[in-house]
Amino acid sequence: MSINDDKMKESLMFNQGGQSESYPFARDTMQNGTAEAVVYNSKKLEDAVHQMGVKIKHHEENIKFLKAQKNGLDNSILDMQVALGNYEAASKSGSENEELSHLQSEEETIEHMLKHGKSAAGIWYQLKSQYGTQASHLPLMKDVLGIVAMLGKVDDDNLSRLLSDYLGLETMLAIVCKTYDGVKALETYDKEGHINKTSGLHGLGASIGRPLDGRFLVICLEKLRPYAGEIIADDPQRRLNILKPRLPNGESPPGFLGFAVNMVNIDSVNLYCATSAGYGLRETLFYNLFSRLHVYKTREDMLQALPCIRDGAISLDGGKINHIGVFSGKSEIDVKFPKSSGRSNLPQNYFEIKREMKEMKWKKERTVEDMQREQALLDHARFNFDIKKQEYLKFLAQSSSYATQLQAGGERLTR
Repeated sequence: MSINDDKMKESLMFNQGGQSESYPFARDTMQNGTAEAVVYNSKKLEDAVHQMGVKIKHHEENIKFLKAQKNGLDNSILDMQVALGNYEAASKSGSENEELSHLQSEEETIEHMLKHGKSAAGIWYQLKSQYGTQASHLPLMKDVLGIVAMLGKVDDDNLSRLLSDYLGLETMLAIVCKTYDGVKALETYDKEGHINKTSGLHGLGASIGRPLDGRFLVICLEKLRPYAGEIIADDPQRRLNILKPRLPNGESPPGFLGFAVNMVNIDSVNLYCATSAGYGLRETLFYNLFSRLHVYKTREDMLQALPCIRDGAISLDGGKINHIGVFSGKSEIDVKFPKSSGRSNLPQNYFEIKREMKEMKWKKERTVEDMQREQALLDHARFNFDIKKQEYLKFLAQSSSYATQLQAGGERLTR
């Protein structure tokens, strides 16, 4: 090769500004290799461009999926907001009639309770009526929260009868005390172990002309094992967050309406800190009375759900299964839970919908964050793709140009 050939090669190494070329890959390949080397390196660059294109498509598909997910969440949230708005509007519009119905229902419960005038519950309520607010200051009464039948309310009359029947008359008339000292004050004994009829509820009953007849049931809250799980977030009734039942195939049993313990409404004063340990009536009294009792629409639904019923079940048409698997029909007792007032007469799934809507809003926030991350990755991938594509095109152009110049130089030498 002549000196002129060396100068031609040197001139190709610099652009017009006197700087080394930004991509000498093509020059080195042509200098040091063959046509096969050019093809090989061209294929490497082509593959790199293709891989970056695949990455771009992957991020675009992720963004498309996340957008569809966000749109679905938006629609679900909107539907829930509409449903909650309708529930609240219906509850407000019927509040006056519901309040009247509630008062009538409460008076009816008291009336039936007083028919058992010689029971501990009847004597306690007569004393409360006679002394009013001062009754709670009496040494015997200060630790008593009330009677089971009056400590909870239920939205539906039929469900109230069913729950009351499930518990039985003795339990519905049970006196509820906070501490064991309160329990001991209700009934005292002499040295021989006989009941002292001049003190406790026996003495009070005799003083008002209604001597206590027979045994009575007392429930001590501090001796009950409280519910150890979580409470449904933002639920003003502090319902228990119990896992929904599942059949062996993993599906929810048809006709399942909820857990009885969550279908009882409790006055706000007893929702919090009914015990010194800070537990309310739902976690203590009603959880021990109902445990995880299922409520179903029909007997047929209840029987189909037998594989997942552990603590008993009832159906709105009168079916009943107790915790040891004994089936029984419908029977009514005269003392039942009063009907809830209009202010709390919301559907059972109202707070479940609120909880689900809160979860969906959280998922939407996470989805938006994922979209933003994917968009940043997509922008970066597109940027790298453009650079690599330019390198590939420049390589092809330089390879072609360099090969042409070498061929032209070779032809001059042969002349």
